Amino acid sequence: MQTIDKLKNLPRRDTENHKGTFGRVLVIAGSTGMSGAGCLAAHAAQKAGAGLITLALPKGLNYVGEQYRASVMSHPLEETDDGALSLRAVPKIAELAQRMDVCALGPGLGSEDETQEVVEILVRELEVPLVIDADGLNALQKKTKVLLERSSPTIITPHPGEMAALAGLEGARAVQKNRRGVSTSFAKEHGVITVLKGHKTLVTDGNSIYVNMTGNPGMATGGMGDVLTGIIAALAGQGMGCLAAACLGVFVHGLAGDIASEKQSMTSNSPEDVIETLPKVFLQLEKTASVINPLVFLD
Repeated sequence: MQTIDKLKNLPRRDTENHKGTFGRVLVIAGSTGMSGAGCLAAHAAQKAGAGLITLALPKGLNYVGEQYRASVMSHPLEETDDGALSLRAVPKIAELAQRMDVCALGPGLGSEDETQEVVEILVRELEVPLVIDADGLNALQKKTKVLLERSSPTIITPHPGEMAALAGLEGARAVQKNRRGVSTSFAKEHGVITVLKGHKTLVTDGNSIYVNMTGNPGMATGGMGDVLTGIIAALAGQGMGCLAAACLGVFVHGLAGDIASEKQSMTSNSPEDVIETLPKVFLQLEKTASVINPLVFLD
């Protein structure tokens, strides 16, 4: 086991750069009762440096996105009778995605059959890097072959239960017994970067595998995964390679959680607290000019 001394530096910011230089991120999210997931992902993407963020929600929830964060653009999408994404939304999403550097797909989408069909179509057809999380992953259970049809990079961010469902295993315990083997095999077989969340989150492209050493049990609360999705999408959109963006993303996410927990206890830590701590983390990284010992490489 070998410690990595330096991970790829943060994207450089030169004086002639502009907002378009630092990535256009599309967050495709939301359903009735779960509008907050997309809002958290979009907010985290902004705090992680994305230049332009568009939050695409079912049209009945669009006002939520508009009010949550004035500096995040919103876009209403066609919805089902129950307030989830409709198949009629696919052409508009495809049009929006053409102007983006990366898309985050899944936070709070819900489990309607029609919405799951939307996810399958988007995974197959969007020619832009994707970060897939939450209900985006749930929609791919028993349909993982669609990942092989993608022409652009894909990052998936499952927790152990979602990983088990994707890999056809009997529950999270089966994953936890062999986290390295399950995550690496799935990544290699499906051509994706797998971020297996949990204590010592693993990141693998099927060849290299990294274990993150930041984070704490205070982050075991709803919405933390949405924050991670936004951070990774922002870093990928700024031009980092997707593997580097995933590795740096889990490190930054965990370190923000550590700092927030030290300030106000693990018990009271929330996703919003982690987002608001991100500036401190990035300031620290900018001062050191590199990420020092965030991860361990497993041979």
